[in-house]
Amino acid sequence: MRVVIQRVTEASVKVDDAITGSIGRGLLVFVGIEEVDIHQDIEWLSGKIVNLRIFEDEQGVMNKSVLDINGNVLIVSQFTLHASTKKGNRPSYLRAAKPDFAIPMYEQFITQIERDLNKKVQTGIFGADMKVALHNDGPVTICIDSQNKE
Repeated sequence: MRVVIQRVTEASVKVDDAITGSIGRGLLVFVGIEEVDIHQDIEWLSGKIVNLRIFEDEQGVMNKSVLDINGNVLIVSQFTLHASTKKGNRPSYLRAAKPDFAIPMYEQFITQIERDLNKKVQTGIFGADMKVALHNDGPVTICIDSQNKE
């Protein structure tokens, strides 16, 4: 699984001009799933995301997590995170999991984040054409790949 995490002051996602998810201060998480992903990837990533200390403390140091600030999370599926640009100028998405595998993993990911965050999260709609709006705070953007645990 590959995620792009953005610290936001607010974010929302629309499908067909209807808001499907909206948050104030917290994290916008774009998630891409590939066929090699397993449940342990979900657990590991969820733990990383909710405990990632990227919010400022009283001294202005990034020392607090989304849990610490009682922030919110918006999760948006994004298969293009697995784009390969090795050859030519048209990206290949062969590494992105097909919906029959990706949808259950995406739903498990949402459930795990909710469990670790101890609250409901907001989401987009898997596979839909979504319009995402955000106010990146910082900006702070972090990329994590469960297949490349650095």
